Amino acid sequence: MGIDISKMRNIGISAHIDSGKTTLSERILFYSKKIHAIHEVRGKDGVGATMDHMELERERGITIQSAATQIEWKNHTVNVIDTPGHVDFTIEVERSLRVLDGAILVLCAVGGVQSQSITVDRQLKRYHVPRIAFVNKCDRTGANPFKVRLQLREKLGLNAVLIQIPIGLEDKLEGVVDLITMKAVYFDGDHGETIRHAEIPAHLKADAEKHREEMLDAVSMFSDELAEKFLGGEAIPEEMIHSAIRKGTLSEKFVPVMMGSAYKFKGIQPLLDGVTNYLPNPTEVKNYALDLDNNEEQKELSADEKSPTVALGFKLEDGQYGQLTYVRIYQGALKKGDELQNTRARRKFKVGRLVRMHSDSMEDINEGSPGDIVALFGIDCASGDTFCGGGLNYAMTSMYVPAPVISLALAPKDKKSADQMAKALNRFTKEDPTFQTYVDPESNQCIIKGMGELHLEVYIERMRREYKCEVETGMPQVAFRETITQRSDFNYTHRKQTGGAGQFGKVAGYMEPYADGDYEFVNMIKGGAIPTEYVPSCDKGFKEATKRGSLIGFPIVNIRCLINDGQSHPVDSSDIAFQSAAIGAFREAYNKAKPVILEPIMKVTVEGPTEFQGNIFGSINQRRGIILSSTEDGSFSRVEAEVPLSEMFGYSTTLRSLTQGKAEFSMEFEKYSKVPQSISEALIKTADEKRKKER
Repeated sequence: MGIDISKMRNIGISAHIDSGKTTLSERILFYSKKIHAIHEVRGKDGVGATMDHMELERERGITIQSAATQIEWKNHTVNVIDTPGHVDFTIEVERSLRVLDGAILVLCAVGGVQSQSITVDRQLKRYHVPRIAFVNKCDRTGANPFKVRLQLREKLGLNAVLIQIPIGLEDKLEGVVDLITMKAVYFDGDHGETIRHAEIPAHLKADAEKHREEMLDAVSMFSDELAEKFLGGEAIPEEMIHSAIRKGTLSEKFVPVMMGSAYKFKGIQPLLDGVTNYLPNPTEVKNYALDLDNNEEQKELSADEKSPTVALGFKLEDGQYGQLTYVRIYQGALKKGDELQNTRARRKFKVGRLVRMHSDSMEDINEGSPGDIVALFGIDCASGDTFCGGGLNYAMTSMYVPAPVISLALAPKDKKSADQMAKALNRFTKEDPTFQTYVDPESNQCIIKGMGELHLEVYIERMRREYKCEVETGMPQVAFRETITQRSDFNYTHRKQTGGAGQFGKVAGYMEPYADGDYEFVNMIKGGAIPTEYVPSCDKGFKEATKRGSLIGFPIVNIRCLINDGQSHPVDSSDIAFQSAAIGAFREAYNKAKPVILEPIMKVTVEGPTEFQGNIFGSINQRRGIILSSTEDGSFSRVEAEVPLSEMFGYSTTLRSLTQGKAEFSMEFEKYSKVPQSISEALIKTADEKRKKER
């Protein structure tokens, strides 16, 4: 097969919503001859971008699922993954980053570093992914790539250095100046396919010199030879600059900043050169697996096709031909007919059909080499499973999955929909670990949980379209919690006598607020007042009791239960007796400990034109929000606030109407905090009414 691994790149394109990621990936496909016609994200031709292949993605003009494709660029093979920008689809970004070696961080020349760019950057740092920054939309009014570079330094703490400067901005954007070759680069032809190098325009010469000095000063940190030449004022060969930038980028201590406009076909080819010049190939990234036969010892994997195979299934998709599993090969080769073991499920399987994906179309292949991203058909597995060959029992570390914060009740409209709904939920929960579903034992309703309103909305819409399943949704429910505010003692005896052996258990001690975790159990029993074998039963009973608080029936958190005395009976004491005693003691003390209700507080970032700032403030204050900061950037302002999740339902609609559709917001879970008295009373009243009805 013989793909040269050093000429291979696995990259992702990640950014804030609407920075132009999908438009950029569309251009990349066009210049690498993968597609021959260009479609826009919200295209008038009704086709939509290649990478957004779901009907829903095309309608809303957003990316929901990350799409994978492979391109060729100047003898290099590049696997590109376009990831979503919405915080609701965080898991799609997480799972893509888990298997990528490098990334292009796309920023908008007007918006700069936005809230989601910060989240994405945090994810890139978590997985140690080197990145190139690309300042897109330099053709828009108010574009300022120099300001964006400062924000990359101040807000993200990156050592961001310009390696290009723009020739003209806004509607006068003509091309870029390459500070390495000191040539002006223009993009001619209808689609910018003809690259023309020329002298730097006279009015930009001094600027270019100044920025080149800055760049050389920054890269001299990564090459002694270059530093010597720089200090001695000698000419520095281009190759030397390239290799110093590469070294800095791979060590995550340097971020080259490039710029252009994907929409106007400017600056894309140099960016692709940057990907091949500065981002790592699979052998330059250290990947580790845990040896399950050996106490989970860390083993470094080698990108060698002779070694036994290790691959990670990082994404599942249920297509029309059955389940498709996207796999990144870390070590060894993957051939048709190979026998591999799924180390989590401890099952062996044969590799049947092996394909390479291009968004949603595919080509059959016989073999995948180390570092490659391919897809397997018809394997039963879960997202994040590791496949090993040659008798290895390794697991790749799994990815970080954030906990869902919002839930909705679902009910099918008829019998046919009920069957389809079960199928759909089964598939979606398998594909997306942040989308969860369960049946509430009390109300018998089917509940779905996710990362935000948009997240759940998209899944309900997909049920309608892909499964022809009509469902009704109930009020979104917030994951409230209960806790106590003061110490309270308990001394409780559980007695039950019903002919023959009875039940007897007595526990004494106290409960108190506990700030460092959800629950802690402390055993201070002296002199065997409770026999040792029954102490875990007490713990089990308390734990059981924390599942439902007495105020509104939600789980109890931040509580410590300590037992220091008790009594047992030689015949009547048992495991179950002490569990019941602990539950009784807990309930008795809980109501005396001044319980309160806690609600999830979200960190909300609203961005929009400054003229609507007053409306934005008003909309947050009405929702019991606390404004933390507001920054103005010319005609653009950003407001950061903490708002209770229960108040955020329908906010997107309100915000649109208040700002003529010009503002957008994103939110992520911040913390739990106490609910105000009036709301607490209303919640308790509703819970009591519900209990009465159920009786």
